[in-house]
Amino acid sequence: MAFTLSEIMAARRQQQQTQRGVRGVVEVDEYSANPTQAFTFYNINQGRFQPPHVHMVDPLSHDTPKPPGYTRFVCISDTHSRTDSIQMPYGDVLLHAGDFTELGLPSEVKKFNDWLGTLPYEIKIVIAGNHELTFDQEFMADLIKQDFYYFPSASKLKPENYENVQSLLTNCIYLQDSDVTVRGFRIYGSP
Repeated sequence: MAFTLSEIMAARRQQQQTQRGVRGVVEVDEYSANPTQAFTFYNINQGRFQPPHVHMVDPLSHDTPKPPGYTRFVCISDTHSRTDSIQMPYGDVLLHAGDFTELGLPSEVKKFNDWLGTLPYEIKIVIAGNHELTFDQEFMADLIKQDFYYFPSASKLKPENYENVQSLLTNCIYLQDSDVTVRGFRIYGSP
């Protein structure tokens, strides 16, 4: 008889709780101090591993109609200025969770904004990621002082070129340490 990893873990937790006579206590995973061992242990059945509280659903085709009365969110990230060939699914709200550029150059932000303008979503929400360097004024000030080797394009920018780069995002709601309520859903964004 074969057991799934989630069944084994649930049985171990229950056995430990029974031995201590304690119920409802959250236990620290025995592998938490050793990430390599944890990865090895949990990766054994990675394709089939599913925590007991998570229910997997089958992915929908990009053109699946939405049931009436529902709000469909389309969540993407890490497009890195490569939006030309993306086939976007149908939805009501687009949420881009960061890294829409390579470096946050104004030309990249403008291109991304233009792409957003072509999309049919009722609401588009954007949050910057770690690749949107110019959205972080303090980081850019330090970068320019250092003439940073890894980002030669960004380090040559003058402050007036990126001072208000967020304002280039005119086809969306940009969230930076702020929130917005959309169709009854409160969404908070922080880079």
